[in-house]
Formats: sequence, structure tokens, C-alpha cells
Amino acid sequence: MGYTLTEKILREHLVDGSYEPGTEIGIRIDQTLTQDATGTMAYLQFESMGLSDIATDLSVSYVDHNTIQVGFENADDHLYLQSIAEKYGIYFSRPGNGICHQVHLERFGRPGKTLLGSDSHTPTGGGLGMVAMGAGGLDVAVAMGGGAYYLTCPRVINVHLTGELRPWVTAKDVVLQTLCNLSVKGNVGSVCEYTGPGIDKLTVPERATIANMGAETGVTTSIFPSDQQTRRFLAAQGREDQWIPLAPDADAVYDRTIEIDLSEVEPLMAAPHSPGNIVPVSQLKGTPVDQVMVGSCTNSSYVDLMTVAEMTRGRSLPWNVCFGVAPGSRQVLRMITRNGGLDALIAFGARILESSCGFCIGNSMSPKTGSVSVRTSNRNFKGRSGTPSANVYLASPVVAAAAALTGEITDPRELGLEFPRVEMPEKFQIDDSMIIPPLPAEKRAPIEILRGPNIGEPPRNAPLPGDLAGVVTIKVEDNITTDHIMPAGSRLKYRSNVPKYATFVFEPLDQEFPARAADLRDKGRHNVIVAGLSYGQGSSREHAAMCPMYLGVRAVVAKSIERIHAANLINFGILPLSFSDESDYDLLRQGAEILIPGIRQAVERGDQEVIASDGQSNREIRLKMNFSSRQRKILLAGGLLPYTVAQGD
Repeated sequence: MGYTLTEKILREHLVDGSYEPGTEIGIRIDQTLTQDATGTMAYLQFESMGLSDIATDLSVSYVDHNTIQVGFENADDHLYLQSIAEKYGIYFSRPGNGICHQVHLERFGRPGKTLLGSDSHTPTGGGLGMVAMGAGGLDVAVAMGGGAYYLTCPRVINVHLTGELRPWVTAKDVVLQTLCNLSVKGNVGSVCEYTGPGIDKLTVPERATIANMGAETGVTTSIFPSDQQTRRFLAAQGREDQWIPLAPDADAVYDRTIEIDLSEVEPLMAAPHSPGNIVPVSQLKGTPVDQVMVGSCTNSSYVDLMTVAEMTRGRSLPWNVCFGVAPGSRQVLRMITRNGGLDALIAFGARILESSCGFCIGNSMSPKTGSVSVRTSNRNFKGRSGTPSANVYLASPVVAAAAALTGEITDPRELGLEFPRVEMPEKFQIDDSMIIPPLPAEKRAPIEILRGPNIGEPPRNAPLPGDLAGVVTIKVEDNITTDHIMPAGSRLKYRSNVPKYATFVFEPLDQEFPARAADLRDKGRHNVIVAGLSYGQGSSREHAAMCPMYLGVRAVVAKSIERIHAANLINFGILPLSFSDESDYDLLRQGAEILIPGIRQAVERGDQEVIASDGQSNREIRLKMNFSSRQRKILLAGGLLPYTVAQGD
């Protein structure tokens, strides 16, 4: 029986455990990436571990999130990131150079390598044949120091593509169709591996779009083979020598197969307020649109933006529509400038934004009250745009451009325009002058790490107590995202200041939660969060575990918890528990007392289940805790940071 491509790469990098789907394995990480919103804390944690050097083949620090520098905090964080990159031998991509996933695809990604990033859309690298995964910053810090990254050995889903995309149908529609087939939950511990003759004509940027938004299904990552399309892209980036052919074995066996005929895919959109709420554009046509935004790490390649430029060339933006364009990288911006695309977009009425995450994370271009915004980004959670009342629709660049042209959601096939066939260039314009390479080791010693007043120490949790005696401080419904737990937008600048950032925990849902939790913490009580299905979906932001930990949260009891967030909870010494009987969710009311006696002993013994009582009905509630031996040790220590420090002593 042959191997899938996923299995081939993971087996080559296996350093702990055996390759058995469903079990925990540890793998060697070749490359890491961080971005400034998560990177500051990741490097503070790296320092706290007492690590002296980077052990990966390559690590890159990107500044792409907090580039709107209102106040001193972001600028200070950027200076810290640049100085620590110089100190430890890390590449530093300066503000304005572009979005981490776009730039990493262009300049650093390599087929067959493993990539761990402190951003949930790191799977973009799967478009190059990498096993690229998002994780919390603490996991990335450990990997930078040479430690293994632990994950559930995945089950591999074969997304078998046949046929060829028709005009006006794009890679964004392919991943939306995949989301329609898989949904946004129930895929934890799986990888999507794309195969079949349909992939032959998909370029690397198109594959990257699919791998990027595959994160919304909840899979660990997505991956494409490394073939002649991969070679062509690397050659265009001046990196053909880094190409190697990679493919699954002909007799590889998959856990599940999904068939998608590309010739049958139609233009699709994700309607509010979930990337999984997929609707054909034809069913939404005529919906008035107030704002259109093109860009993000999903759809801001050269071909994406030049296609939009050609669609809008010689036309004028309707007076009632706001239109913004954010090139994914400085390379893309320079190329559309050289080829006349930028001029066409400006003449049409576009507002040209910095090459950064910007509007996607809600720190710029928030739409007006009650508006409809069509965006090419990957998430449309309620309030993520920065406007809680806005209705955000996710779409391909051509569907977004059609909305900008007409002022309403429009099927681009009905525009009466000739489809602009923009080809990927044979040679990209390469300029790495805004990437600062590592200094030689002998020049790093005297470098001073610069810290502004907003930068604090990473908080540490206490060891797991013998008994858990606390209160259900908040009870939330299904599909709570990390944006609900820790809002982004204007709050991002406090990510290196946990005491301040913690005052915004659950701000979109319950603004009284931080004070309530801090009061219980100060009285020596434990805070418990009760949640429904798919708790913690969305971004990799570890602050959604770190800040609740700082407020005294010791357990999350949920119907289910998403992969990265569950790992982050363990990393910060918070027990991720799930109901053995989901109907018991109804028994635990906000404000109820909750007791789990002997929790430390149960974790030490390796128990798979504990019994809690709610202090009201006196009914026993059975909770599952399926942790590996390593995870139990981390929980007992109070989190990965104290555990790692103790290991080094």
C-alpha cells in the first residue's frame, strides 16, 4: 500500500511517536513564520525559555497586521521584532513588504518542507507542496528553538479534481465548493490533499488560494503536489533550484475521497456570518452593495489584481460604493504598477491600501452601519470587519469586481464583458530590499533588544490544582470564534501587554466578563467557560487562551473545541474538556458552581473521563479529557512555558 503525499512528508520529519492516524506525533519543523500581532509574544516566550539561537533551517518575522500606527504601541513592537530578529538570526520582513503568507510563498516556501506559523492561514504554503500549519505562538517559539511540534497524526482526505475551470470561475470558487462539501466543523485531525487531472492547470497562486481558505474547514492543512506548475512558479521567482517533484504514490489509500468536477463549479459566495454559509452568486444577485474590498492573503496575487484592473479599466465606480484594493505584497504592487493595472484601478475609483492584512482583520476600512460588504478575504465572522452590524460576503476577485461595477451582487457571467485572461508572468519582479537577512552569528552578541513600555513579560500559570472548584463565569453558544474571545481590530496593539489586552476578553459577547473573572480569581476561585460546538474556531491567536488564563480560567467545557485552540488551551494550562453527553450542556448555567474533585490525580493517572457536579441539580456530569501523555505533563506543570523551562533545568 502506497503513501499519500502528506504521509511521505510527515514520515520524513517524524521525531516522536509512530505514524498511526489519530495518535499524537512529534515532527521536525524546517521553517517558521510569525506576524507582528502574534510574533511579539512568541519571541517574548522564546526569550523566557532561555533559548540562545534559532535551530530551524529558516525563520521569518513579518510585520503585516498592525501597520496602522495610531499611538506608540505598534511602532515599539515593530522595533522589538526587528532587534530580536537581528539578535537571533531571523529574517525580518519590514512593514509594507507584504502579507506574510503571500511573501513567504514568493520568496521562502519550498516543496517537501514543514512550515509552522503563528497564523492560522499558514496552510497557504500547501500550494507549493509544503506541510504548512498554523499554531499558537508558544508552539512556534518551541519549534524555533529546535523542539518538535506535536499534532494528531492526520487522516487524509483526497479532494480529487477533474475537468477545467470555465471563464469567470476561479480558485476561490473551488475552495468554497470544498467548504460546501466539508463544512466548517467535524474535520479536526484531517488533511485535505488535492489530486487528479484537474490540478494540472491550476497555478501555484491558485493552489495557494485553495490551501489558504482550507483553514476554514478546520483541517490541519491542505496540500498540493509539487509538479511542473510548482517548478514554473519557482522559476518565475528565481528559485527553480529549490524545486523537487513530489506526489502521492499511485496506490495511496485515503480515508475519504471528495470528487469535484471543475467544469461544473459555478461562482459562489459565503454569505453572513460564516465561511461555510455557501450560496451560488446567481441566488444573491441584485443585493445592493455598499463596499467592495479586494485583497487579503487569500486573493491578492498579481493575476487576481490584474484581472480586477482589466475588468474595471475605462469604467467608473458607482457613487454609492466604496472600493478598496490591498496588494498582497510589494512585489505584486510593483508589478501591477509596471503593467498599468494600478493606474486602471485608481482611475476607476479604487482606494489603494498598504500591502497588509488591514481590512481583513478589522483594523481599517470598516464598513458603515448595517452595510453589505463584499470581500475577497477568508472570514466573515460577525463583527470581524470592525462593524458589528455589517453583513460581509466572501467572494472571488471577479465576483467582487462585478459588484463594484454594478453596485449590487452580480453574476460576472452576466456582465456582458469578455473574460480577461491574465496569465501568471514567466518572470516576477524580484526585490528583496525590504527583507533584512540574518546577521552572521559573530555579529549578534552586542545587539541590544529594544522594548517599549507596552511590552510586558509572558504570564505563567500555576500548576494544576488538586481540585477544581469554580464558577461558570460565562456560557456561550455554538461556533464561538477566537474573534469573539479576543477581538482584533483596534485592540490588536495591546497583544504584548496581556494585563491590558485581557480587559477585552469576550468583549463582543459580554463586556462584564473580565471584571467578573478577575474578581473570582482574586478570591481564589477558578473560572470555567462553558461552550457549544466548534469552540475556538478561526484564527490561531493564542491570546484567546493566554488572556483567559491571566483572568483565572482553569477549564473550558464544550461540546467540541477546534484543533489549534485546544492546543493553545493546553499550552496555557487550561483544561479543554468535552461533554460525554452533549445534552449536559443544558445543565450548566452561567453563574453555577462547578466542582471537579481530584482533577490533578485524574490527569496524572491518565484517566479519560472525570466527573463534575454543578452544585445545583447535584447530577453528575461526565467530561472527556483525551490527552496524550505529553499534554498531561504540560497541564500538570501549568502550561508549556513552565514545562519547557523545567525540562531545561
